[in-house]
Parts: sequence; structure tokens; C-alpha cells
Amino acid sequence: MTDSQPTSAAKHTYDMGLIGNCAFLGLIKMDTSVAWLCWPRFDSSFVFGSLLDTKKGGEYSVKPAEGAFESTQYYLENTNVLRTEIDAGDGRYRVTDFAPRFAQYERYYKPLMFIRKLEPLAGAPRVRVVCNPVGEYGQKQLDRRRSSNHIAYLGLEEEIRLTTNIPLTYILEGEDFALNETKYLVLTYGAPLEAPLENTAEHFLRYTVDYWRKWVKSTSIGDFFQAQVIRSALALKVHQYEDTGAIIAASTTSLPEAPGSTRNWDYRYCWMRDTYYILTAFNNIGHFEEMERYFHYIANISTKLKGKYQPLYGISGTSELVEQELDLEGYLGNQPVRIGNDAYTHIQNDVYGQVLVALLPLYVDRRFVNPERTAPEKLVYEALSFIESTMDLPDAGLWEFRHIAQFHCYTYLFHWAGCHAAGHVARKLGNAEMEARANHLLAEATRRIEACLDEPRGVYTNAIGSPHLDASTLQLILMGYLDPASELAQTHLAALEKELMTPEGLFYRYRHPDDFGTPETTFLICSFWYVEALACVGRIDDAIREFEKLTRYTNHLGLLSEDVDAKTGSQWGNFPQAYSHVGLMNAAYRISKKLDKPNFV
Repeated sequence: MTDSQPTSAAKHTYDMGLIGNCAFLGLIKMDTSVAWLCWPRFDSSFVFGSLLDTKKGGEYSVKPAEGAFESTQYYLENTNVLRTEIDAGDGRYRVTDFAPRFAQYERYYKPLMFIRKLEPLAGAPRVRVVCNPVGEYGQKQLDRRRSSNHIAYLGLEEEIRLTTNIPLTYILEGEDFALNETKYLVLTYGAPLEAPLENTAEHFLRYTVDYWRKWVKSTSIGDFFQAQVIRSALALKVHQYEDTGAIIAASTTSLPEAPGSTRNWDYRYCWMRDTYYILTAFNNIGHFEEMERYFHYIANISTKLKGKYQPLYGISGTSELVEQELDLEGYLGNQPVRIGNDAYTHIQNDVYGQVLVALLPLYVDRRFVNPERTAPEKLVYEALSFIESTMDLPDAGLWEFRHIAQFHCYTYLFHWAGCHAAGHVARKLGNAEMEARANHLLAEATRRIEACLDEPRGVYTNAIGSPHLDASTLQLILMGYLDPASELAQTHLAALEKELMTPEGLFYRYRHPDDFGTPETTFLICSFWYVEALACVGRIDDAIREFEKLTRYTNHLGLLSEDVDAKTGSQWGNFPQAYSHVGLMNAAYRISKKLDKPNFV
């Protein structure tokens, strides 16, 4: 197991597992090292970040003292509790990693606490525990203070504390020891563990396993590829920052879309473009609580606008996400390493329709009460005004081109969808004037979508006056703009297949050059959109076949990246990518609804 740059022909996967509790996320490698963990928030500096710098990223590991070893990694079924088993020459041991989460005092207990349980399985393996957190993205080394039963790491805003029944001397001096009984490591940020170590760790483990299994039982997930949908749902769940309701696009920053591409972006923020798809995913599995929290995050942003909606916001709703480059070696040497994301300054006009579609259930879904608290008429009128004022303005589009502005078909599609949603709200409120305005703008959006139609080719291009195709226009079928039974839906889909699909069934976002050249890797959610489109137009056997192919592009735990190299099957881009898991969930739901009977796979 090495971290060297893979050859062009090798298959690269992210051999890591995800843990989280909706307050923080962590990525654990198969050698037990914590590759990524940010505290106190998803978008804070890492305290362990060897993923981006093997020297400055700190270390937290439980490795064999010496020699080669083999490892396996798996989740406790239907949970986000991760186990890594190490088989070394002198014995075997298991590390159970989890972030506590369970109901307590009529709310969820989700502390900034990372628990590791070490168990010998065979022999008396000698192990070495290293715990060296860092601050300020590796620029700050922390001071250590030894106490009776814990080590305090000082220098951040709050104390990091490691409480353990392993002799502290072994950890402080880097000495190995024989693991001949169960040991526990509890790492905290801020509030420390002030309770019995062993009993508390075991109780928290049992409560956390029970929480996740009950959560899975409360979902409405059908039989079609059920295990894969459950894993995707669990991954999506922990990408929600529960304190505010925001859902981030991915756990990480600066994992390259392709080696050497410099397409290395910080995805630890909340994109408005993802709103419709995320809410659809939670609705499809019957999870109301996550939807409601996300609704209120969006509504909160809507009430503090500064002239326009941005393409993305911070998890607290912050609007300034200034992009910076850090002096770090980068993942497998890929630079630059970026934090922040300048896409917040871009013009992306589909966001207004996204907001209207997202907020629609607040006013038409009877599970919600007291919608007046979000000032429905004001929000809808504002969004419609934005749609009207941007109808004839070019934008950066869904893919956030940095130096290209066009009249994008996808933008007009969400103008169209947003106006549909506004019309529903208007009828619910009995507001005839609002309904008339929504209908007028609906017609205008339709006219501009039709201006993207290349009639001789029977396909909608990516923008007015452009010859290029774009996978985002699959949404013309999925959102009901095109009748799935129509000949135009069939020819549009066929043209996209011909130009954007690889022989392996993967989809590029587009194939024309952008600010950074021509994309080298396929974008996974586009492949899932293709599967949905196949199901919509009645090609259900094709949809099932292509869906099954896509499930091969997970890592060993069923986790998906942002991008896939079609030739090697390699995972690239930020990881795990919530957007990709949303794509899997929605495609599986679309197929299962088309099947006449359950499909046990």
C-alpha cells in the first residue's frame, strides 16, 4: 500500500472510508491512518490532512510496529461505523472508528468526538499509535501537555484532547506495544470526555449503531440495488451540517478532476445548483427531517439577499468564500491546493429557479405547517423578479465556466421550472397576479429553450447559438419539459449518447474546450442522469444495464467520487461526492418506479 502517483494505465481508487455524525466528517485509510478530518466544522482547517500533504498534514494511526501487513475495511451493516482489520506477522487486530450520534434529551447528541476501539483478534500484535494533530492547514504545530489520563494538544481556539487507556508514554514517545486487550482512544475538540472511558465508549458505540440502523429502517428504499442505495443515503446524510441544515457537495478540497489538470476545487460548501436534486433524493427515500432542515437553510439565505443569489454559500450561509492557494504538496503531488471557491462571485442564473423549486413544498406539501414564517409572497416575487431581470443576460452556467458567458439552455430550463413552481404557490395562495406573472415568464423561458433547438440534428445544444452538446440538457427529459414519449426526446437522447457517452457507458459533461482545456474525465452524476433518461423514455432494460455498470465505479466500501476516468475506471475529483450519491439514489428510484414488480439484485 503506497501513496505514489499511479501510472496512466493503473486504476486509481480512494481507498478510504467515511465516518461522520452531521457535525464533522473523517476519512480513514485502509492502514488505519486518518487522512482527513476538519474541526470544528466541515469547512474548517484540517487537524489531520495527510490526504493533501504527507509532511504537514499531521498523523493519527494505529499501525503494526514493523513489517508488511494486509488490511480489510468494511462498515457495520446499515451504519456509518467503520472497521479496519489488520493482519500482520505477529497477529491480527481490528480498529472500529465512529463519530457518536444518537438521540438524547429530545435532540441529537453529535459531539466533536472521534472514538477508536482497538481489539486484538489473534496473537499479540505489536502496534504503534501516533497522534499528531496540526492547525491552520498544517502551518501550525500544536503544543502537547501530559495529564493523568489524557494528552492535551494546545494552540487552537479550543483544546484537542486524547483520552485513552493506552499508556501515555507509548504515544508521547512513539513506542510500540503489545495489543493484548481492548483499548480505547477518544479524541475531542472543545468539550472533553469527562466520564468513564471504557463504559462510555461502549455505550456510545451501541447507541450510534442503533441510531443508524433505525434511521435506515425509517427510509422507504425499494428492493432495486437496495444495498447500494442504503450506502449512498448514509453517505449523503452525514454531508448535512445539521446545525444549519446546509448540505455540502463533498467532504474534501483539491482532489483533482484528473491528474495534472489543475482542476482542484474546494467543495466543502453548499451549491444552490444541487438543491433540486438533493431534496428529490431525500423525498424519494421518505426522509422529511433532512428536507425540512435544508429548506430552512435555503429560506434563511433567501431572506438576507444582497442583490442576487450566489451559486454557492458557506454552511453558515456566509456569502464570501474567497479562494486561496495553500503551500501544500497536494494529493499525489497535484497542485494547487485551494480553500474557498471563487465560484461564489460567478453569475449563475439557474439558481433563482432552483430556489423556487426547492421552496415549493413549503407551500403545497401538507406535512409542512405555518408556511407564513418564510414570507412566501415576498420570496416568490423576489425570485420571479430575478428571473425576469436575468432572462436576457448570459451566465457561467451549471458548470461554472470562469471566462465563458453564454445563454445556457440549462439556465432557461430552471427559469421554466421555477415559474411552474411559482404558479403552484400562487394558486395555493390565491394570488392571481402572481400566477399571471409566473405564466408570462414561463412562456419567455420556453421561447429561449426552443432557441437552443438544432432542428436538423434533433437536439438541444448547450446554449443559444452554440453547436456544442451538454449532458445537463438530459434534464429536459427528466424534468418533464420534453414529453418522454415524443420523437424529439428520443432524438435528443440519441444525439447526446453519440457525442458524450463513452463505450463504457460513462458521460462527459461536455467535450468542447473550457477555461482549462477539454475535460479528461467523465462526470459521474451525468451518467446517472443518463440512466434516468433511459428509464423515462421507456428503455428500462438499457437503464438497468447501465445502472449496474455504474455501481462498479465505487471504492471498496461503495463510496463514489466526483469523476471517473473511462479508460481505467479510476476515481478522481473530490470524495466522497454527495452529488454522485444523489445521482445513484435518484436513478435507482426512477427505475424502481418503472418496474412492474420488485427486482431483487
